Amino acid sequence: MKRLSIALILVVIVTLTAAWFGTLQAQAPQRGGATAAPANAAPAEPTPRMPDGKPDLSGVWWGGADVGPRLPRGARGPTFQSLYQPWAADKAKTLSDKDDPTLKCIPVAFGTLNVSMYNVGAVAQIVQNSKFVVMLSETFHGFQLIPTDGRPHREDIPPAYRGDSVGRWEGDVFVVDTKNFTDNTWMSAEGRVSFHSDELHVVERYHRINKNTLEIEARVEDPKVLTGPWIVPKQTLVLAPFDQIMALNCSGTETQAAIGIK
Repeated sequence: MKRLSIALILVVIVTLTAAWFGTLQAQAPQRGGATAAPANAAPAEPTPRMPDGKPDLSGVWWGGADVGPRLPRGARGPTFQSLYQPWAADKAKTLSDKDDPTLKCIPVAFGTLNVSMYNVGAVAQIVQNSKFVVMLSETFHGFQLIPTDGRPHREDIPPAYRGDSVGRWEGDVFVVDTKNFTDNTWMSAEGRVSFHSDELHVVERYHRINKNTLEIEARVEDPKVLTGPWIVPKQTLVLAPFDQIMALNCSGTETQAAIGIK
C-alpha cells in the first residue's frame, strides 16, 4: 500500500465536514482565512456580553475557511521544536510520524494549528456560563472545563492529556492557565515531532474584540525540555456561519494501517 500522510487523512476529515455544512460553508471566505472587509462594509457588531458584563466567548470558531492543509511553519517566529534543549533536539531526530501519539487517538497537548481548543482539528466551540467556560474540540470529541469562579488548580487529580485549567478575567481578556499534563502526548499532530515533559505550562489569553472576531495569544513553558518560553504567534479566529460542531470520532485503525503500524 502506498504510504499516506496523516495530513492527507485530516484533509479527508475536513472535506467531510465541509460537505456536512453544505451551503453554509459555501458562504464563507475561500481557503486561507477571512478576506479583508470592503471599504463600505458595515461596522463590526459589538462583543456580546454575559449578564455580569463579562464578554461572552460562546460560539463556533474557525479560521474562516477550509484550513485543513494549512500548517504553522514557523515563518513568524520560533516554533516549539526550535527551542528544544540539545538533548531534546537529539531525541527528536530519533522520532518520526510513526511515533505520533494521535495515531492511537491520543489528543495533542496544545494544538496542531497553534490553537489549543482546536486540538487536532480546525474547528472548535465555546460554551460559557457564570461558572465555567467550556471549550469543545471537534476532532477526537475532546473538551476542556475551565472554572471561572476563582478556584485554584486541583491538587488531587492525576496528570491529564490536556492538563488541568483554571480561568480568570483581566478586564475583557479571559486568561486560561493550564498545567498538570501527562508527558505521553505531543504538542501537535500530523507527524510533527513535538514531545514535551510533565512540566509543561500553558497560559492563554482570549479576547473577543467584536461579535465575529476572537484573538488568542499564548505563552508556553517547559523547563525540562525548552531553553526558554515559546511565545505562540497570535491567532485570529472568526465566528463560523454555523452554531454547532459535529463529532469526528477516532478509531485509529485506518490511520495506523495507512502508515504501516500494526
